[in-house]
Amino acid sequence: MSRPIVGIIGNSYLINDEYPAHAGGTMNSEAVADVSGCMPLLIPADPRFLSVEELLKTCDGFLLTGGRPNVHPEEYGEAATEAHGAFDRARDAITLPLVRACVERGQPFLGICRGFQEVNVAMGGSLHPEIRDIPGRLNHRMPPDGTIEEKFELRHIVTLNKDGPFSRLFGGHEVMTNTLHGQGIQRPGARVVIDGTAPDGTPEAIYIKDAPGFTLSVQWHPEWNAANDPVSRPLFTAFGEAVREWAAGESHPHLRTA
Repeated sequence: MSRPIVGIIGNSYLINDEYPAHAGGTMNSEAVADVSGCMPLLIPADPRFLSVEELLKTCDGFLLTGGRPNVHPEEYGEAATEAHGAFDRARDAITLPLVRACVERGQPFLGICRGFQEVNVAMGGSLHPEIRDIPGRLNHRMPPDGTIEEKFELRHIVTLNKDGPFSRLFGGHEVMTNTLHGQGIQRPGARVVIDGTAPDGTPEAIYIKDAPGFTLSVQWHPEWNAANDPVSRPLFTAFGEAVREWAAGESHPHLRTA
């Protein structure tokens, strides 16, 4: 029996700082294949090569990955500054309309880090260019030194709404997560429900109100150690269930959020 297909949104990348490529972290593919039980398909997120319509027909669900480039602030009506960092306008051109189409159709997606921020911008929200520059906020960026295990270690609590979908999924209203991001939600987009926050108030978990499908998105990186982490595993498992239901033409009420 063939597995449903999860399109993994790739990032523009330069090999040896000169050879253009599209890249996706191996841990994303591992999480989709081993925990969600789906076939991972890396997507070159560039409208020169494919369209949103083709993606919707080809894939059953989408993983909106993290990435070094940020969503361009023009997408939420602001001018770019040095604090906004690097951009990937080609990815913006694919993912933002893709999110809106999936919300409308009920086609499942899981947003991670930049993908979490893309969901908010796609729905009309805005982003802080640099969380750590806001008084009273933590430094959520990846630690500059240490092993990969140390960079992805669990660093803070996320407090979840007790009656929200994340609490139901995780079986509690507090979880420990890693944190490797510079930007974050400033103004929530239309229908974006903040369902979990870091100790400094930074939004960490969202979903789209009244969406007919799976729209859970997180600011942390659950793809790290997804098969063993008690937070990551149920998230990717539930995402896989939603993708299989979509592929089978079924409804997915188990995580429907009103």
